[in-house]
This record gives sequence, C-alpha cells and structure tokens, in this order.
Amino acid sequence: MRVLLTGASGFVGRHLHRALLDRGDEVSGIDLNPTPLVRGGDALDFFRTDNQRCDLAIHCAAIVGGRASIDGSPLGVATNLALDAWYFRWLVRTGTPRAVFFSSSAAYPVDYQKPGPIRLLREEDIDLDHPMQPDASYGWAKLTGEYLAQYAAAEGCRITIPRPFSGYGADQADVYPFPAFIRRARERQDPFEIWGDGESTRDWIHIDDLVGATLAAVDQDVTGPINLGWGRATPFNDLARLVTKAAGHAPRLKHRNDAPQGVHHRVSDPSRMLDIYQPTVTLEQGIQRALAA
Repeated sequence: MRVLLTGASGFVGRHLHRALLDRGDEVSGIDLNPTPLVRGGDALDFFRTDNQRCDLAIHCAAIVGGRASIDGSPLGVATNLALDAWYFRWLVRTGTPRAVFFSSSAAYPVDYQKPGPIRLLREEDIDLDHPMQPDASYGWAKLTGEYLAQYAAAEGCRITIPRPFSGYGADQADVYPFPAFIRRARERQDPFEIWGDGESTRDWIHIDDLVGATLAAVDQDVTGPINLGWGRATPFNDLARLVTKAAGHAPRLKHRNDAPQGVHHRVSDPSRMLDIYQPTVTLEQGIQRALAA
C-alpha cells in the first residue's frame, strides 16, 4: 500500500515506519518539524496544500512530552487541534479510503480515574455527544479529534482510533516515566525518585505490541476506538521495584509529592483489542529489553 505516516520521527512513528517497510508498504513520512523523512514540509503545511490520495494514512504526530509538558504547556499541546482538523480535511479532500487517528487514554473522563477501586476503562466510557472532563488540554485535543473523525467517516473514510495506554520501549525519551526509571536504575541512584506517592497505577504496553495491535486493526478493518493495553494495573512503586530488581539494585524509594502526577488510576479494558491481537511482551520482558539496550 501507499501509506502516509505522520509523526514519522517520533517514538511511535519510528516503530510504525519500520514495521510498515517490513510489510512491503511504500511509506511517506511527514512530521511537525523538518527531518530527513519529511515530504513537502511540515505536517500542517502538507495537509493544507497536498492533494495526493493514499491507500492508508496513519496520523500519530502530536505535540506532547510527558506529564510535565501536558501540565506545563497547555497552549502548546492545544496546537494539536489545528493539526488534527487539517488531517481530517485532507482525508476528505483526497478521498483517502483508510485512516488511523491516534487518540489517547488521556481522552477518558478523569472522574473514572480517581483513588479508590480501579475502573477498567472501556471504549464506551467516552460519549462524544455528552463528553466528560478528559485529562488536561491534551485530553481535550484528542477527544475533539475523535469527534472530528466522525465527519471524515461520514464522507466514506474508514478510520481506526487507537487509544494507547502507557506505551513504552527502550528508545523512548526519558521525559516519560518508564525510560526515566530505567536510567535511574542504570545509574544506581539511591534514593530512587518517584513522582507522587507511588500508589497511582498505569497499564503498560510495549511499543512492539502497540504497533502490532494497530496494524492488526488496519488489516482486520476495525474502525472506531480501540484500547491498546494489557488491563494490568501496575503502581509506580511496583514498577520501580521491578526495574531496580532486574538491574540488581536495591535503593530506597523517594517520593516527590510536589511533582506532576496525573490521574490516580489509568487502566484499560483490553477486550476489543484481544479479539484481534494478543500482546506478546510482558512488562517484565520489556524491562529486561530496556536494561539490555
């Protein structure tokens, strides 16, 4: 297939690019900033001016940089609204028949992610006709993107909407928790710093499975939202213990309650994903891979 991939130099984009080439697809990459992969300038300019039809478009370009960016640069993150709107206009204008819009677990209502019993978040927990408060401006941008996707779908484009939970991998920037923990373990930091009280939970999915599930959804013509996660709630304290144990390190844990923490629980119900794809890389295996990289 002729595939347009946005965010081709980002974490998810790099891995998708490699996987698409391995499948034999012809891939054109664009990004928010000029890179060797860029075709025709940055992504915003491309969507405003390009008229070439592709067989498949995968849109994962976005301004985001971990919790500090989400909380500290809300207007920068909101730039994603313009980018997504032009993406959907481009899909309709070019008649591209198949598309992927990467949403996020940040689109889920924060009221469902508070302390107390863990609620496994289901795709139906987002009601686009009666939206509830998502996570910060980043969540609003993704929620709005999902809303706009309906209009492109009404024009005949079949759109898959992955909602990744906590994606991770060895080559992820360490502004995110998982690679930051790996670095601290390698450096044998003691005390070992954790933002918050360490009891908030996340649902970790390795980048290989995130990519594999996305392409499985494309191949099996799954449209609409689909959670990408294991459904396994892992407190940050447990993640720190798993990482340090695997590194042969036994530090004291130091909690920083003054640092950005995000929601308390964010865990998926992966039932829809499991109908089409079985994840293969456990969190323990992903930790070993990252430490060995």
